[in-house]
Amino acid sequence: MVRIRRACATLALVGATVGVAAVPAGAAPDATSRSTTKATTCPTGWGSLAKTDAGATVAPMTNVRTGRHTCFDRMVVDVPGAGSGVGYSVQYVTRLYQDGSGREIPVAGGAVLAVRVVAPAYDPETGAATYPGRVARPLPGVDLTGYRTFRDTRFAGSFEGETQIGLGVRARLPFRVQQLDDRVIVDVAHSWTATG
Repeated sequence: MVRIRRACATLALVGATVGVAAVPAGAAPDATSRSTTKATTCPTGWGSLAKTDAGATVAPMTNVRTGRHTCFDRMVVDVPGAGSGVGYSVQYVTRLYQDGSGREIPVAGGAVLAVRVVAPAYDPETGAATYPGRVARPLPGVDLTGYRTFRDTRFAGSFEGETQIGLGVRARLPFRVQQLDDRVIVDVAHSWTATG
């Protein structure tokens, strides 16, 4: 009888040791701490080729703002009073050059998007600036701290009714452009995959 108890105790001790060794610390959550995190499915099919729309407006742009999303970083160019007529051209370039002068404007990042909006950064009637950007300087009020894709912004000026912005991104990633009432939206994906 003593042998049977000793054998059972030995087997129980061996089983407990093997069970502890087989499960790494923190690998088996208890019932109250189960993870409910799911992978986010992100939009796909944007591509990285140039995107354009020939719309035009005489309404001036007044602001540029950015935001972080689960699947992409976003830049919004506000053109109050333009309605849905704001034209744009967005494309990857090897270097950003200012219209008119041809001056190169350095933009940090693994790739550079040239964002051109067919709206002046000044009042066409008076010539007074409607956006406080300074050529070759970061966009006023835009802080990219913590962004996954955006690395740098540069104002490239406004020339003959068009405003140009350099957007430095981590790498050549897919992007989309949306034209909504009074604004142009540029979204650059965090990756080429369909998860965030």
